[in-house]
Amino acid sequence: MGQLAEGYRLEGISPKAYEHPADRAATAALAAIPHMDTVVRKLIELGYERALRQSLLGASVRLSDDQVPELWLAHLRAYRTLDIDPVPDLYLTTAPYPNAMTIGAGRPMVVMQSGLVALLDEEGHAAVLAHEAGHVLSDHVLYRTALLILLMVGGMAKLPIGLMPVRAALLEWHRASELSCDRAAALATRNPLALCRALMALAGGAATEHLDLDAFMRQATEYRENGSFLDRLTRLSLDMNLTHGMPVRRMHELMEWVRGGEYDRIVGGEYLRRGEPVDPRAQAGDAAQHYGERFAGFFKDAGESAQQAMDQLGEWLKRRATGEEGEL
Repeated sequence: MGQLAEGYRLEGISPKAYEHPADRAATAALAAIPHMDTVVRKLIELGYERALRQSLLGASVRLSDDQVPELWLAHLRAYRTLDIDPVPDLYLTTAPYPNAMTIGAGRPMVVMQSGLVALLDEEGHAAVLAHEAGHVLSDHVLYRTALLILLMVGGMAKLPIGLMPVRAALLEWHRASELSCDRAAALATRNPLALCRALMALAGGAATEHLDLDAFMRQATEYRENGSFLDRLTRLSLDMNLTHGMPVRRMHELMEWVRGGEYDRIVGGEYLRRGEPVDPRAQAGDAAQHYGERFAGFFKDAGESAQQAMDQLGEWLKRRATGEEGEL
């Protein structure tokens, strides 16, 4: 898998070792919203995750040593390198757009869409699978599953106003969490440029041999550093409904981190391990305050609280389950 050497393992690495500040702050702010975890777990408990899991099991191919073994091996290597056990099941499915996802509160499963497999090369597959492993290590899966349920169900029937700020807060958090997992992918493959090329291929919808990474990196610098105030405001508004940040921004964020020296330090074996104390000041700061105020603003703008969202949730899902608002 490119530069990945047998035996390379980041033993006991904590996700805090490479966590992006935006992810850390957004996660802390999300967890601080009263009743947010109750709303999220209610979505899981009412059977929507089970329906999603059964749908994937029935319409996908589970990979293994004798079923697309090259992808399965890349999947195993990502978990071995990041020292994660057990290894989730890996499924291949078809979809109209290239993507990968990790779902399942308590028992994760990873799904790669065939369009993504066709688009990327071997190094790209390894980078994507390591990115998904980063979500498992960071314990992102509960919130990610709840967001996917809201996106699926909300796409078929208008969400009640109480759940709109929940969806908005989860989307904001999800975009931040992607930045941490891009770092995990770079560490697991020991090849940050592999993920950069994968992001370029996803942005262009073309295989990397037809694209120029240097030109894409210059584009990323232009996107981040140039433009008027209105340009930057427009970019912010475009981000609001995206599950993932813009590829050029993600690449820029990753390479800034690599150039800052943290990547080399961790690959060299100097990193925070699971169970080691974390400086509580790392959880605070202006970024955490920013996300806390932003998430509170979602609820304020909707005229609802998380408590009211929770109260609405059961009745709304009950109506959907009985067919009053269509089937899942």
